[in-house]
Amino acid sequence: MVPGGARPTILVVEDEVPLLTLLRYNLEKQGFRVEEASDGEEALLRVAETRPDLVLLDWMLPQLSGLEVCRQLRRRPATRDLPIIMVTARVEQQDSVRALDIGADDYVTKPFAMDGLLARIRALLRRSGSVATRGTLAFRDLTMDQDAHRVSRNGRALHLGPTEYRLLEFLMQHPGRVFSREQLLDAVWGRDIHVEPRTVDVHVRRLRKAINGPGEEDVIRTVRSAGYALDVEPG
Repeated sequence: MVPGGARPTILVVEDEVPLLTLLRYNLEKQGFRVEEASDGEEALLRVAETRPDLVLLDWMLPQLSGLEVCRQLRRRPATRDLPIIMVTARVEQQDSVRALDIGADDYVTKPFAMDGLLARIRALLRRSGSVATRGTLAFRDLTMDQDAHRVSRNGRALHLGPTEYRLLEFLMQHPGRVFSREQLLDAVWGRDIHVEPRTVDVHVRRLRKAINGPGEEDVIRTVRSAGYALDVEPG
């Protein structure tokens, strides 16, 4: 169930009416507010009107595909950090990688277990940073204000998605330590969420793109056959 306070709003973008009805029933039962859209163009309109806390986005949609909706949302400053879970019947690994590369935060294939989907929604909402947390972290020229949920480098504001924020937060809490993909999955996604280890590589790539400006050192080190660490190559 959703804790007390304002109820998070979830926009469900789905053109299959039975599935839309099922999702609405289960989400409302868990205390979420639910908005609906049945095609890609309506989804963009709904987001502009209501600014939901999270979007459940089908890939195969009339008008605009879910992939194109995700791409457009990530291009807009107001929605580039909006949590998005892609829900689709496409099961090939390259499809999930493509969706994550476009900007989706998570990828769920149909048919899915409702409990698993709800766990992913709650985990992503926790990572979205709507609640104040614990203070300030710093590493070299990177600063994270956890209370304001803001990250900067050399005084330049950085724009991170919720998963990239949580990944950077975890690494900044343990600078210099090498973490395997499996350890990062447990720490950032949670033990109750099944995510392919390759997903970590996608989000690390997106994090690097967000935090490393022209002429700046890459502060995330890839350790071959071991994982990732927040430090720089010696020398």
